Amino acid sequence: MFTIIVISTCLIAIMTLLPISRIEKWWVRGFDFPRLQLGILSAILLLLQLFFLPLTQTQSWLLIVPTFFCLCYQGWWILPYTKLVKPEVQKSTNQQKNTISIVTANVLMTNRNARQLLQLVRRYNPDILVTLETNQWWQSHLDQLEEHYPHTVKCPLENLYGMHVYSKLPLENAEIQYLIEEDVPSIHAQALLDNGQSIRLHFLHPAPPSPTENEESAERDAELVMVAKNIEKSKDKSQPIIVTGDMNDVAWSRTTRLFRKISGLLDPRIGRGMFNTFHANYWFMRWPLDHLFHSEHFTLDTITRLPAYGSDHFALYTQLSLEPAKAPQQSGVDKEDGDDQLAEEIMSNKNATSQHQRS
Repeated sequence: MFTIIVISTCLIAIMTLLPISRIEKWWVRGFDFPRLQLGILSAILLLLQLFFLPLTQTQSWLLIVPTFFCLCYQGWWILPYTKLVKPEVQKSTNQQKNTISIVTANVLMTNRNARQLLQLVRRYNPDILVTLETNQWWQSHLDQLEEHYPHTVKCPLENLYGMHVYSKLPLENAEIQYLIEEDVPSIHAQALLDNGQSIRLHFLHPAPPSPTENEESAERDAELVMVAKNIEKSKDKSQPIIVTGDMNDVAWSRTTRLFRKISGLLDPRIGRGMFNTFHANYWFMRWPLDHLFHSEHFTLDTITRLPAYGSDHFALYTQLSLEPAKAPQQSGVDKEDGDDQLAEEIMSNKNATSQHQRS
């Protein structure tokens, strides 16, 4: 038992310490994802140590202390995504609501259950549907939504990075951009609410760090930081902003945290839950990959993970209420010294700027 505890402690410590580094290799950044699982394993290991190890011996505490540190460190990252902390975004209270609702769905390109997704869309009736990994086959099925979602932006691709937007709300200045990689699109537009208010929208799906995609996280990180810097430099600070999509990064990673610091956007999951959207088929290996961030102009009506429909992702439904008067009462993660420099380094690594786009 002692040998098993020693080996387990070493493994937990390595998996906890590696992500602290700025190494961009996929196998290092992958340990950003299972923080909840690592936290649970650390807690179980700590109990085993306290039960089986002789607490009067120094060597026992050389195992117990690192394990306790790992548990606290993982807990620090995931605690905000529990109901143990105060919500970052206030609950909507305005009776005269100007709302916008969005379903974000990574469909899994090889999934053929389009009918189930369409049923979910009709059931939850969002103002906007954004789909990821959609190709021409998916477009042929999703186009039946156009009767009720007449405003569309379509980018069907066969490389797992196709993207479609179907909207009830009018869309202005809609663009498909290739920010970092020439075969990985993003969609940017402005939606008009019924009261005439313009909402700035960014739909993202950067490629993940993985052995089958990018060897490093540099491309993903650069795209997220690039959009964040663009938002930060926006001249019209009164315009509400929403960023959503499968960002191939967890809510509690350093890159996502940096994105929030630079952009100033809020996360409605803080204080409410993790809303783990991936992997839909394995309950024990899930984390939040699909996100929606928004500016302080909004409060939250509801956020929920939708039922499975055959994809490896669950879809995410979010409804926001436009209440700019609540903005002074809401704040996200404050930017710290060195964040701007780090952001510039990440972008320069891929020759990107806040205004850069590929044609």
